[in-house]
Amino acid sequence: MSGWIRVSSLIKPPEGASPSPGRRAWMRFKRNRLGYWSLLAFCTLVVLSLFAELISNDRPLLVRYQGTTYFPMLKDYSEKTFGGDFDTAADYLDPYIRERLSRDDNWALFAPNPYGPKTLNYFAKEPNPSGPSRDNWFGTDDRGRDLLAQLIYGFRISVLFALALTATGVLLGVMTGAVQGFFGGKTDLAFQRFIEIWSSMPELYLLIIFSAVFAPSLALLLILLSLFGWMGLSDYVRAEFLRNRQLDFVRAARALGVSNWQIIVRHLLPNSLTPVVTFLPFRMSGAILALTSLDFLGLGVPPGTPSLGELLSQGKNNIDAWWISLSTFGVLVLTLLLLTFMGDALRDALDPRKAEQ
Repeated sequence: MSGWIRVSSLIKPPEGASPSPGRRAWMRFKRNRLGYWSLLAFCTLVVLSLFAELISNDRPLLVRYQGTTYFPMLKDYSEKTFGGDFDTAADYLDPYIRERLSRDDNWALFAPNPYGPKTLNYFAKEPNPSGPSRDNWFGTDDRGRDLLAQLIYGFRISVLFALALTATGVLLGVMTGAVQGFFGGKTDLAFQRFIEIWSSMPELYLLIIFSAVFAPSLALLLILLSLFGWMGLSDYVRAEFLRNRQLDFVRAARALGVSNWQIIVRHLLPNSLTPVVTFLPFRMSGAILALTSLDFLGLGVPPGTPSLGELLSQGKNNIDAWWISLSTFGVLVLTLLLLTFMGDALRDALDPRKAEQ
């Protein structure tokens, strides 16, 4: 029985024991209500955007026509399938096709917003760009595309790009900062001189040159921005390693014969990630702004891709179409505010001066 008690005590901490440092940080984060609810709201928006095809799509999710079930989201069907005259793909916004799908026992299940990111509303009652209406809740842009669909898909692209760019920058920054801070000496000096030279490169000019040579793509943007986005974080990781490598537990590990890489990965890195975690929301904000700015200048995503920066450019070119600028600006402000509130709460939660609170 005593052996069972000892084993169970390892599995479950005894009552009254103090929580782990990670749990204490999470409790401090939850006490910041603004940051905590911002995290929930941002995660909800991201999850919803991942299922954008179920929320905004010009194809029905499911069609029941003359006793047969069709799945237009997964397969193309011609107009003749639904009683049309042509072999081309069915346009489910065509009033004739709509009427055929609603006749007798036929029915079609559409997404809440029956427009995709590239759908042109050929049946709009007003010239483009048209204002908010029953058909287009947020109006249309200057090409006749539904603005709500553009915002949903543009938000998803911006967030996923920001996540990829942040992850790449964190990986490169942590690796270079760890090597500099741990080995120091000539290694640190060589890396510092390289960073000084590399940071002096004209990033915007390089983007302009590469966008003229290569076809614009998100992959190209991710590579180019990742080449410069790691340097700021590397300095913080380097400083943490320079401070922590002189602590007693590192000297004890060296005395026991632990290899350098084991000391870096298992001992120093977990104790040096506080600035990395704290800056994650702010780095995501910077990545979203970078993509939006490049799209606004025409150096970002390929033409036709849903983009918040392109919508801002359209708002600039169509001052009278206030709904384009207002809605896009609202999405950007909301996203950046949520990330900023999350970053402030995370910074307070990991602040060592508040560790005993």
